[in-house]
Amino acid sequence: MNALPELPRSIREVDERAERDLRRMEQAADREPHDDAWRPTVTLRRAADIPCVPIRWLWPGWLARGKLHLLAGAPGVGKSTLGMALAAAVSSGGRWPSGSSAPTGSVLIWSGEDDPGDTLIPRLRAAGANLDRVFFVGDVADAEGVRYFDPARDVQALSIEADRIGNVSLIVADPVVSAVAGDSHKNTEVRRALQPLVELADRIGAAILGITHFSKGSQGRDPTERVVGSIAFGALARVVLVAAKSAEGEDGPPRMLARAKSNIGPDGGGFGYDLEQVDIGQGMQASMVRWGATLDGSARELLGAAEEVMGDVADAITSAEQFLRQILADGPVPAKQVKSDAGNAGVAWASVRRAKTRLGVITRKDGGHFGEGPQQWLWELSDDPETLKVLKNPEGAQQKNVSTFSKVEHLQAEQAEWEDDE
Repeated sequence: MNALPELPRSIREVDERAERDLRRMEQAADREPHDDAWRPTVTLRRAADIPCVPIRWLWPGWLARGKLHLLAGAPGVGKSTLGMALAAAVSSGGRWPSGSSAPTGSVLIWSGEDDPGDTLIPRLRAAGANLDRVFFVGDVADAEGVRYFDPARDVQALSIEADRIGNVSLIVADPVVSAVAGDSHKNTEVRRALQPLVELADRIGAAILGITHFSKGSQGRDPTERVVGSIAFGALARVVLVAAKSAEGEDGPPRMLARAKSNIGPDGGGFGYDLEQVDIGQGMQASMVRWGATLDGSARELLGAAEEVMGDVADAITSAEQFLRQILADGPVPAKQVKSDAGNAGVAWASVRRAKTRLGVITRKDGGHFGEGPQQWLWELSDDPETLKVLKNPEGAQQKNVSTFSKVEHLQAEQAEWEDDE
């Protein structure tokens, strides 16, 4: 069996091979088309000869070495502060939101919006970062002069610096759209711009966290599809994280971080968090993340619950009523199916519960007797107008003691008060 070709050991060797291949193609263009000596060849690798290797997790289930991750959300949820919190955990060997220890490593931060001196470094200090292990990507000096860093041209130079630093474990790009010199809405240009960074991360064993925004007016859609720009951002990322903000004054964490997509591990679930202003000395203050409890549910459900209270509650309940009328139009439906379909449709379960009360939906147990199958709760529309409980004031449809993330909310299915239809 022929030996496999030796893989390049450095980016310089990659460039040298590319130059040799280019010269061969230019020479081949001047020869006869049927000259076998200059026919292109393709290297094939037998699957049996390629060893299986585990995912190299930086934060198990959430951040993987050599992979691109996105952190998306609406303005004001604290995405950059979240990025600095994760960077601080890596630089100091601190703890992840899950409570597990982060491996100590160096961090590269490329920011196109916030100033390091008055914004990012204060946040890193507030989060307990080891500033000796955090490095900001600055301008590039070449024969043309001094210019901004361009991933399409400067990855090789960045790679050399990363090797000099050593043990780079996390690269933060904020915002990641700045890495695209061309049109960020074109798939090919996005992939072409981000691929060099992904290859660099894979070579040095670092996770890339790209911070970005949600598209305007995208509430209710699949979270991955809400990422601004080309769909290539969400497609190329192996893990997509989303952040949302709840209404002020609600019980429980006012913000949440959820895992919307993962091609390399489980998805769903998240963590509540809050932002606090803390003193960092010398008369300065900075925001920091205060992590809260673990959250259960899909990212779509968690986002729907958080964003509902930010908008018009009456509109959310009206939409949920329309959803219930449609799904229950042909007869009783199991409660679990109603909940699943609501999640798939982007309708918050809290809104469905309130719409159920307004429509006077009947719940009853079915099965479980004399071999009639498993016992389950069914939902069905009432035929009796007298049983309709339509509230004139939509505020009355809200439970005053129910919060997006509180113990009695829809994310806790085990609560006794809802056992009748769970």
